[in-house]
Amino acid sequence: MLNQVIPDFELPSTSGKTFKLSAYIGRKLVIYFYPKDNTPGCTNQGKDLRDLYPAFQASNAEIVGISRDNLKSHENFKAKFTFPFELLSDAEEKACTLFDVIKMKKMYGKEVRGIERSTFVINEKGVLVHEWRKVKVDGHAQEVLEFIQSI
Repeated sequence: MLNQVIPDFELPSTSGKTFKLSAYIGRKLVIYFYPKDNTPGCTNQGKDLRDLYPAFQASNAEIVGISRDNLKSHENFKAKFTFPFELLSDAEEKACTLFDVIKMKKMYGKEVRGIERSTFVINEKGVLVHEWRKVKVDGHAQEVLEFIQSI
């Protein structure tokens, strides 16, 4: 998918909105997939992106987070940590499948299906220009911001 136009998709979003990928043509878009609301790694990742959000905005970039959690969970998570960006609910795994982020993971010795923490950058023309998979949270938001500022 790298260097290809991403097919348009819609997902329910926080703030009573519907996210539509094509609405972001003309802006850079950071899409980050995370496993679960209110878990330590996901919370830290969201807070890091929140803290750098003004710099992303200054670079004509928007951020959205996606997990399989429902909108009520997302609204609570967003409010609790004052995230300035929207969280999208992908309970049917439409975007998860499109970006191939559902993986088998070991949890407490059992194999479970879950989201592999991943980040994607889509340019102003709707083309996927960079991806990070198996993301480690520490320093990641800064790395994404530096990439955004370089394009």
